[in-house]
Amino acid sequence: MKEIRLDSPLDGELIELSKVSDPAFAGGAMGKGAAVRNPKGKVVSPVDGEITVLFETKHAIGIHADDGADILIHVGLDTVKLGGAHFTAKVEQGARVKKGDLLLEFDEAAIRAAGYDTTTPVLVTNACDYDKVTVALGDKEIVTEAEQEADAGSESADADAAEYANLPDEERVAKLIWKYVGGKGNVRSAEHCATRLRLILNDKEKLDEKAIENIDGVKGQFFAAAQYQIILGTGFVDKVYDAFVAGTELAGASNNKAEAYEQMTLVQKISRTLGDVFVPIIPVLVATGLFMGLRGASLSLGLSFSDNILRMSQILTDTAFAFLPALVCWSTTKRFGGTPVIGIVLGLMLVAPQLPNAYAIAGGEAQPIYMDILGLSVPVVGYQGSVLPALVLGIFAAKLQKWLKTFVPDVIDLIVTPFLTLFISMLLGLLVVGPIMHTIELVVFGAVESFLALPYGIGGFVVGGLHQVIVVFGVHHVFNALEVQLLATTGADPFNAIITGAIIAQGGAAAAVAARTQNKKKRALYISSIVPAFLGITEPVIFGINLRFMKPFLYALAGGACAGALAGIFHLAGTGMGITVLPGTLLYINALPQYILVNAVGFAVAFGLTFTLYKPEE
Repeated sequence: MKEIRLDSPLDGELIELSKVSDPAFAGGAMGKGAAVRNPKGKVVSPVDGEITVLFETKHAIGIHADDGADILIHVGLDTVKLGGAHFTAKVEQGARVKKGDLLLEFDEAAIRAAGYDTTTPVLVTNACDYDKVTVALGDKEIVTEAEQEADAGSESADADAAEYANLPDEERVAKLIWKYVGGKGNVRSAEHCATRLRLILNDKEKLDEKAIENIDGVKGQFFAAAQYQIILGTGFVDKVYDAFVAGTELAGASNNKAEAYEQMTLVQKISRTLGDVFVPIIPVLVATGLFMGLRGASLSLGLSFSDNILRMSQILTDTAFAFLPALVCWSTTKRFGGTPVIGIVLGLMLVAPQLPNAYAIAGGEAQPIYMDILGLSVPVVGYQGSVLPALVLGIFAAKLQKWLKTFVPDVIDLIVTPFLTLFISMLLGLLVVGPIMHTIELVVFGAVESFLALPYGIGGFVVGGLHQVIVVFGVHHVFNALEVQLLATTGADPFNAIITGAIIAQGGAAAAVAARTQNKKKRALYISSIVPAFLGITEPVIFGINLRFMKPFLYALAGGACAGALAGIFHLAGTGMGITVLPGTLLYINALPQYILVNAVGFAVAFGLTFTLYKPEE
């Protein structure tokens, strides 16, 4: 037996694997090593060797070192779902690399903005060949003892595997998995990532989890995000997947996302759909909000700029909202399976310069164009800053395009389908969908604005108190459209100011739990889950701490309600969306004392109630 020492392939904060929120990595099922929290956007090779695994999604890379070590670097958690977005590979599978060679680049800010944890496990997957595995970064080292794997031919091997003993390992494992998941009639879909086989099952009662975990070659199993995930390891998972889907209707059908979607409630489906539409455009709106905040802060400090500089700043801050329907229509059309460029063009039609500008009409500087349709006088206007018309039109265009493709001959499809899609959708959008949806939009968002502006912070109290409950049920993405509309119509986002207090309150309650916990190991684990709350991510503290003990979660809701009420009283509003707590400070440069106070109240109330009333022994 021997030892291995690796220099971390990423810069950041080196942490123990046990602090990673993914149980497959935290439990050591994938191998021994460490993880890098808040990594910088580059991955270099820690050894001389060969690239043995590089997925199309580029989120994970495997290296076989010249000294025999098999190393896996998995950038972020569940980042396979990004489909390669925000990743750039600098090497190819099979390439020879030297220690220090650049392997991957990634946009860590964009990955976090998309809702993913960037914590990156660095693993030795054949750790059983080593007595000790050390990962070093700067002055810090993390040392783990490797455990020997059980002998595949030992007496503890599953007796049911005897009939498949002469098969190749991947076929043996695949057949045993089929046996213990309840047979082929119980699997709705299958896919895999860098390390795991991911299944959607019809009936969980038919599943024998213990038997699957005892299969030689399976490193662990668990349920997450409506998927049953079986940990197999890099390289081996590809072979098992191919054997698993061979001869079935699952072959080539990577439809787990759709299957998981079918199992959601109606509200969850609406929330997920809105999230799929708005999450891709949020980074642009976040950047725009930061530009607005910086410009406002500069002007408030007495700095003066030339007209040309101010004009350039307006281009930075106004363009995204001036052409917001194009962004929304593009993302919606893409989400519903249409051609994205058709969505872009339709969105641009809604803000075409030939139409009266919506902002000019609101200011009394222009009048709508009226057209007589079947005896009705229909106002035709531009839809600058509107969300619902573009959203509905994008859905319609995608469905129309799909329907046209069912009967338009292939030889003329390239011309006829886009022409009819654009023509019909444009008429419908400007004359029917636009006026109806815009009217609904004005009523709905007018009511929301009035609710948030209720006196004495009542609206903020209610929203701040309930927001994290909505997060628990996974339907918080429904508010993306609200925030986008608020920014587009008013240039400010009071909703963001309210929920930041609710987010930090969850961190405050969890901090109190950690402070009251005597067990050092548990306390360290709790503290590692609290840090993301200060960056605007509450799922680790909610599901890892507060909801488990329930009372801290309720106390955190109270803290969020108090903070939300204070934000309402101050009429606090951000210049953008998508970031809260510490990163969100940049959206409130013009009202920094009030923003700090709102966050302090949310944290203090939740911490105080939990520390005083929560008893760890409960």
